[in-house]
Amino acid sequence: MTDPTPVLSERIAQHMAGVRFEDLPPSTVTAAKHILLDATGVMLAASGMAEEAAPFIRLASEAGAGPSTILGTGLKASPAAAAFANGSLAHALDFEDAFDLAPGHPNASLVPALLALAQLRAPVDGKQFLTALAAGGDLSCRVGLALRRRMEEGGWYPPPITAGVGAACGAGRLLGLSAEGVLDCLSLALCQVTMPGEIMHSRRTVLRAVREAFPAQAAVQSALLAEAGVAGFETPVEGKGGLYKLYAEGQFEPADLLDGLGERYWIERLTFKRWPSCRGTHPFIQIALRLHSSGVAADAISRITVLIDPVQKMLVEPADRKQAPAVVIDAKFSIPFTTALALVRRKVTLDEFDPAVLRDAEVLATARKISYAVVEAPSWQLGSGGGIRVELADGQVFEDSVHNASGCPDDPLSEDHLREKFIDCATRARVPLSRGRAAQLADAILSLETCDDVGALFA
Repeated sequence: MTDPTPVLSERIAQHMAGVRFEDLPPSTVTAAKHILLDATGVMLAASGMAEEAAPFIRLASEAGAGPSTILGTGLKASPAAAAFANGSLAHALDFEDAFDLAPGHPNASLVPALLALAQLRAPVDGKQFLTALAAGGDLSCRVGLALRRRMEEGGWYPPPITAGVGAACGAGRLLGLSAEGVLDCLSLALCQVTMPGEIMHSRRTVLRAVREAFPAQAAVQSALLAEAGVAGFETPVEGKGGLYKLYAEGQFEPADLLDGLGERYWIERLTFKRWPSCRGTHPFIQIALRLHSSGVAADAISRITVLIDPVQKMLVEPADRKQAPAVVIDAKFSIPFTTALALVRRKVTLDEFDPAVLRDAEVLATARKISYAVVEAPSWQLGSGGGIRVELADGQVFEDSVHNASGCPDDPLSEDHLREKFIDCATRARVPLSRGRAAQLADAILSLETCDDVGALFA
């Protein structure tokens, strides 16, 4: 007798194809609206601030006109090209949402893909859009949670890979693909979504900033090809040459993919960033700002030791590169530099991360005072907690720690904070919005379930 239980890939595809807006808990709908608000705000700001994205925008716009908007620019392109350009903006400022439990950015390629397709197939209403966003973002989180071998061990860089899978399936859901179509969409994404770990080790590359361009474009292409009837594989997730075999030597936990599928949505446990840098730097920024508010001045410090966990080691090594980064995106991936920035500048906003900061003598001198110690089994949340020990020239010692940095689900940013963040970001676009227009757009996003045409909001 054959096993009547559908295989893992089928279960996921059936869920993605069948989920309806009415199935979503109200808390999930709210989370999805917050994601769209935060993601589009960050992309708008990046259009005016991220020089790294300019070649991607130029390439997309030169490929020809189309129905899909390149946010913040006044330009339009084909859906795949627009997703490519907007994907390059999504992570360029390192200010988008994050998933602390399986470190990554589940919506950085999903939102660009969905926006591009929503304008292609207009009108796509708010309920349809939010359903695809909730289901795709949740799947990206689950793909990361299920890993039982770190992708980095095989030479891969996981965030764009796990996000790209969810983005492709979310795109398939937006287009209304059948379960078989979602399987094809996921299969086709595996033919395109990748990211080598070497991205972490190069001193000069800015690819770490614009990396989401590739999975965002792949998601759109995968969904449209699947819709056109291009067949994929039966078991793209668990197959002998599938997702987990390719990237984790087959070491994964199926229960983390399936438990609560369609009932619990992990997008409700996202972090929205207070500071525009890698999530692993946030506990140290938070402590540094706290130290300053208690009267500790940067020039009075003789030595700083940051207590990190193994996940954060990539943010402190190699020491010379992290203490004096060559490009802004590398500065955002440096605990010594961001900690020094907080101590010296006494704030860490988008304005602090201009290229001139890389040459700030006081910031660089303070960063050189920072060493680290690895805590193998810390009490804090891996990747988003940590501790600092500061020794002053007069012999005083200050110690502090953070279990999980601000912005996490247990210490969240308020909706008012997210709305103000969006407005500030939107005024920084290449073609800036006025504060009044940005406020109107924020309010429309926060009531998206009543919207008849999501694509028109961003036209």
